Amino acid sequence: MELNRCKKVILISTGQPSSNPRLVKEADALATAGYMATVLYAHWNDWGGRFDKELIASKQWRAVLVGGDNEKNKAAYFFSRLMHNIARSVNKLLGGKYFAERAAARSIYFLMKEACKHEADLYIAHNLGALPAAVTAAKIFGKPCGFDAEDFHRNEVSDDPNNPFVKLTTRLEKKYIPQVDYLTASSPEIADAYQKIFPGIKPITILNVFPKENSIAEPRLNSGGRLKLFWFSQTIGTNRGLTDIIGALKLIKSSPFELHLLGNCSEQIKHELLEDSTGNIHFYEPMPPDKIAEFAAQFDIGLALEPGFNINNNLALSNKIFTYLQAGLCVIASDTEAQRNFMNKYPDIGKVYRKGDTAVLSTILAEYDDQREKLQAARLSAWSLARGEMSWEAEQEKFLAVVANTLNKQ
Repeated sequence: MELNRCKKVILISTGQPSSNPRLVKEADALATAGYMATVLYAHWNDWGGRFDKELIASKQWRAVLVGGDNEKNKAAYFFSRLMHNIARSVNKLLGGKYFAERAAARSIYFLMKEACKHEADLYIAHNLGALPAAVTAAKIFGKPCGFDAEDFHRNEVSDDPNNPFVKLTTRLEKKYIPQVDYLTASSPEIADAYQKIFPGIKPITILNVFPKENSIAEPRLNSGGRLKLFWFSQTIGTNRGLTDIIGALKLIKSSPFELHLLGNCSEQIKHELLEDSTGNIHFYEPMPPDKIAEFAAQFDIGLALEPGFNINNNLALSNKIFTYLQAGLCVIASDTEAQRNFMNKYPDIGKVYRKGDTAVLSTILAEYDDQREKLQAARLSAWSLARGEMSWEAEQEKFLAVVANTLNKQ
């Protein structure tokens, strides 16, 4: 740790710490290992801003808000949005060839400007919009940089190569990824996808697991009560696989289930979900990411219902599964490539169903209702896995090794 004390690392994100647990875990790992870590981030939404205050105050690393917000620096926030919208329009009009950096994210100009004020030993970009800032600053100071690919960014929105956003993100990837000194990815499938495109780079998978949560007790058998299903995201929408669970519950007569949903939800979406269901749905407002697992522990089954609507959604392993493990929930997951592969590797934690197949999903639910001991065994397996192989304490060693190896090459 003493050797790291003078080493400075800048982590850069176009989002907020409260909405990016992976960024926070890496910053925590660096600070604990003795590095001087600073996070440059940008305002994304108001609820995240509220959570950021408490989160950042509890950390050993510094955080710098860039590009303004709705509260303290409204002028910069307005100007950055104006610049971003103009750049997007021009970029789209000219076929994605110009102003790609400005068009990629609202805060990118400000992040690049701020990053170049901080001389550090390593710069780490935490999403594609932050990548130009990390590469630019690293070049100015003659230092290495890394890129953490939480998603397969070029296909986050669409698989159509002619889609303006796909053109934009593809252009940025081709320009900047070859310049990074390392690339980490949040799933083996995303790592493989980038490896095929950039054969000169060997991506390293760092799973999005969480620290051991000792405050969550070993799950107890629910022998006769209603089974509680849990799903969460930043935003509750009908395109997130929720139609699968709604359809499955309608097939179960006298449904002994409750569906609990956590996230931002418009009144229209809430009305649509309630209207199309048996009505036993409970909604919860967003909460800080580090509180979700403890909250989730009161439920029985965690739902990972990704619809695989594009390549990225098919390849990504979301926070959901790892949160469910931490909370000690049985996992029911749709068969996207990444989720199927993970569940096949750890079959004791739950079941996989073919996305869109509400009949099979309803059968799985009914089976767990009838066989509560089987459900309990899955919950115990999940709880134990999150306190062993699938814990951040184990996974962060790979991340810190990547950082150390990158710095040692200088």
